[in-house]
Amino acid sequence: MSVVFTGGWIVTCDDAGTEHPDGWLLVEGETITGVGAGPAPEAGERVDLGGAVVTPGLVNTHHHLYQTLTRARAQQADLFTWLRELYPAWAGIDAEAEYAAARTGLAELALSGCSTVFDHHYVFPRGRTGLVEAEVQAARELGVRIVASRGSMDLGASHGGLPPDTLVEDVDAVLADTERLADALHEPGPGARVQIAVAPCSPFSVTGRLMEESAALARRLGLPLHTHLAETVEEDAYCRELYGCTPVEYLDRLGWLAGDVWCAHCVHLTATEIARFGETGTGVAHCPTSNLRLGAGVAPVRELLDHGVRVGLGVDGSASNERSDLFAEVKQSLLVARGRGGPAALTAREAIRLATRGGAAVLGRRDIGSIEAGRQADIAIWRTDGLELAGAADPVAGLVLSGPHRVDRLLVGGVDVVRGGALVRADETDIARAHRVQARRFST
Repeated sequence: MSVVFTGGWIVTCDDAGTEHPDGWLLVEGETITGVGAGPAPEAGERVDLGGAVVTPGLVNTHHHLYQTLTRARAQQADLFTWLRELYPAWAGIDAEAEYAAARTGLAELALSGCSTVFDHHYVFPRGRTGLVEAEVQAARELGVRIVASRGSMDLGASHGGLPPDTLVEDVDAVLADTERLADALHEPGPGARVQIAVAPCSPFSVTGRLMEESAALARRLGLPLHTHLAETVEEDAYCRELYGCTPVEYLDRLGWLAGDVWCAHCVHLTATEIARFGETGTGVAHCPTSNLRLGAGVAPVRELLDHGVRVGLGVDGSASNERSDLFAEVKQSLLVARGRGGPAALTAREAIRLATRGGAAVLGRRDIGSIEAGRQADIAIWRTDGLELAGAADPVAGLVLSGPHRVDRLLVGGVDVVRGGALVRADETDIARAHRVQARRFST
């Protein structure tokens, strides 16, 4: 059935940055078939938006869903101290806990207008199975798209890495399980609901061999590559001591700077490294709240954008952000960019673009991220009649500057996931109740 949405401020996030202040949007099945201004076309159903702002569904480019189980720990710690405190708790993760954690994080994200979620899961305690499958199940039930990664760690503390030896894996076992998950779950092509990425954790928890063989496997299977990079000064010192170079130089040596790769954080980059990202097409997941929470610093987003780097937003794990709210990161990205580079460093519309078209580009998706004919009908509708937008002459800028917000309606592939500010396919109270049961297991 066709549906036409009328009377809204449509922010398309297309190449030209087109907006329709009193526009219409036509959806047929899973697909957007038209958008414009003036008289709306006929359709089977007509929806009056009442002046709401309409954006593409937001795209989250970096998260750790399991971390909803361990929020508000290591409150004054830097990254390495934080990880050392939390690794023992995370060693208790199993499929039941992962499912509860994923439902919580995905529900939070959906309610913040997020339609596509990348999750970086890299903790696989020995003898535990079904972890990636559990989060995929949660995403399918709630109705959001997921790019689930088979992360990995093989460099334990006894060999100079950060994670405890009990949480590292054998290289060949990692590669075999990654290929198994890709065969079972990965959907290629436009409209994919579930995809798999290959994602060794970081330079301080993964050997060079695993990084290189993971890249070879991903490229053979046509899967994207992801890792953490250049997040803290401690990581920079670690790589200089162990490898004799910066984290970015180390990744470049391993053949990881390329158009099928994106890296989380990238806070500590030199001007030469920023240019190198642009030259190679390597993407960046910008996670401003997490970086501030851990005192890591602020990524040079303006400079990255000026060099043509693909940049998207990520909430990062809920143990270093505490909220799986992607719209909060839209506002945060604007604020930190201006704190770093002045009031003109990032506009409100550029911040929205980071969370939509930018995120889609980072994930290598051309079917989502903008409101254009032929794209998937992933649409976020934001009410403008509340107290926080009263008096906003520009409702798009007002939406960003007064954020975060709970989305009023979210469609993914033309199907309601959120309506009237509530989940359509699940009850958030039930999700929170089930999550509390699991989280108690990780409270000591």
